[in-house]
Amino acid sequence: MNGFVGHMWVLSLVAAVCALVTVHLLAVRRTAGSSLTAAVVLTLTVAAIPAVRGEPPHYVAGVALTAGGVVAVVWAAGRSRRQRSARRSALADYEAGTAAVPLFAALAERDRLAAELHDVAAHRLTGIVVAAGAALRLEDRVRTGDALRHADEAGREAVRELERLTELDATAAGFSEVDALAAAHAVDYRRTVDKAPASSTEAAYRVVREALTNAARYAEGATVRVRIEPTHDQDGAVRAGGDHLFTVTVTDDGGTVVEPGLGTGRGLAGLAATVTATGGTFRAGPVRQGRREGWRVRASLPAATALPLRRWSRWRGTAALDYALVALAIALSLGASLLSADVPAPFGGLLPALVTVVLSGLHAVPLAWRSRAPGRALAAVLSALLLWWACDRAGWTQPPVSDIFLVYGWVELTLVHSVGVRLPWRRGLVAPLAVAAVGGLALASGSGITGSRTAAWAVLAGGLALPALAVWSWGRRTAHRHERLRAADARRRFLLDGDADAAVSAQRLLFATGLRDTALRHARAVVAAAQEGDLRAVREEARAGLTALRDLLSGLRAGDDADDAPPPTVSGITAQAARYGAVVRYVGARRPLPAAVEVFAYRTASALLAVGVTLTVRTLPDGVEVSGPAPAVPAVERRLRALADAAGGTLSTTDRGAVRVWLPEAFPWRSE
Repeated sequence: MNGFVGHMWVLSLVAAVCALVTVHLLAVRRTAGSSLTAAVVLTLTVAAIPAVRGEPPHYVAGVALTAGGVVAVVWAAGRSRRQRSARRSALADYEAGTAAVPLFAALAERDRLAAELHDVAAHRLTGIVVAAGAALRLEDRVRTGDALRHADEAGREAVRELERLTELDATAAGFSEVDALAAAHAVDYRRTVDKAPASSTEAAYRVVREALTNAARYAEGATVRVRIEPTHDQDGAVRAGGDHLFTVTVTDDGGTVVEPGLGTGRGLAGLAATVTATGGTFRAGPVRQGRREGWRVRASLPAATALPLRRWSRWRGTAALDYALVALAIALSLGASLLSADVPAPFGGLLPALVTVVLSGLHAVPLAWRSRAPGRALAAVLSALLLWWACDRAGWTQPPVSDIFLVYGWVELTLVHSVGVRLPWRRGLVAPLAVAAVGGLALASGSGITGSRTAAWAVLAGGLALPALAVWSWGRRTAHRHERLRAADARRRFLLDGDADAAVSAQRLLFATGLRDTALRHARAVVAAAQEGDLRAVREEARAGLTALRDLLSGLRAGDDADDAPPPTVSGITAQAARYGAVVRYVGARRPLPAAVEVFAYRTASALLAVGVTLTVRTLPDGVEVSGPAPAVPAVERRLRALADAAGGTLSTTDRGAVRVWLPEAFPWRSE
């Protein structure tokens, strides 16, 4: 019989180990939700066994608490392993992809310069061609003189702007530049927006300039209206809440094409990319104006910097181990006591039992703040211990506080380690000394102490100070190690940024050289011809400048290397989106992010990309958020959820059919 019992005990132990291994593997390979479900099922199953056998309720509760604490720690260890593995994979991808960073930085700068070149040169040279062509057709002396003066002034402006572009001294245009532009074209203009971010005012200027250039090309004689107004709802009310948009609208009522073939084919596409990159929307197309068909360009742009979204789940992914430690502390204190055969005798009655339960919770729950506020958590735990000591002196609790500290002092030591990791040493040094003092007081109150309890407290506090200081020093070493890793990260990024800057500078030099030999040379020739009074030469040089501009832009586009994969970074999302015909808009102040975060953001955006979609990458104080249309394929959503889970982030959906993936900058596996 004893052999049978022993055999069953061994089988039970093997089954328990197998179940714990299964929970651990599920936590490693599955998302938090599914693996946590398995952990809860295992805990309930273990608790159900003594319940079926008819054990007392306190015993069943003790089994449930103890099993729950052990399972929680095993599950949290699996979660930690999953996230460490994800980090290693992300860092490997980052290291493999950094070789492409300089190349794609140069390509992005080339596209920016090409768009700026189109805006600057096309606007001035198109106006010169249109004015010169009209004067030559009419053969009117007054019109010819006006056209020559316009060519001289506009040509000089074009030369100045192109020289500025070759020197790459870029400055953002504001609303005052928009006002001057509208006044120079003598259009019907009204602006009722006074302030906006620099990126929005620059985009507004480019929208107005491109629209006026196109109206001069394709709608001679049209009435042009330019409006810059706050965005209104359909009922006419100014939009409130978090949108904070204003609208730029340029409308003409139709006209005749003056000089065909002047366009480069990039104007509207470049505007759309510029507007969406600022966080706005862009539309352009024909519109009926009375009996005539005109053209309308409309852009909605941010009027204020968007505030970061705050959600309680921002730290949820980083607290799994902390909450597991809470469960373990409760399990080892209350659970072990409830497993005793003579409960409620260990608690000394109903009131002492209630007090003990409350104090056990107060002593365990602050572990949940271990990663976010270890100093406050330790203060709360020591306060609970002092309260336990006071209740013990009053005879309200059982077991005594000395036994509690002997068995569960690891709670205080765990928080001391976290203090060493997260707080400066001058502030953190108080933690081990406070634990030694309070712990010595708890131990000195034990029934086994004879003689002077004050002397016993001094001796015990001194003895406790040594392990407490050792644990605190361990935390300090951990902090120094993390600091060295961060410094190495910073050095690696500094070198990478230097390579990217060098590639960008080389691209700028190549671009400036080509610009001086083409559009800038023809712009100077326009000015010279205007001073000589040769209107026909003015027109030919301006047209030649536009043709050279088109050839230069075509040559730049032909330089694309479509075979190289973009670097797995936040900046690389733009290049990846371009391959899908998608658009990425960036919101918030751009700043360097940890390498693993960059890779996770890139992977998330790649999973969301589809033809024609618009993604938003929002930089927040505590991480980065990638949002876009919810995927129609369930497998894609599962992949997104797995990505967010492995990064310690969250995935949420909105009632507008969008999905948001938040990725924390401080990963849980970097906290300790």
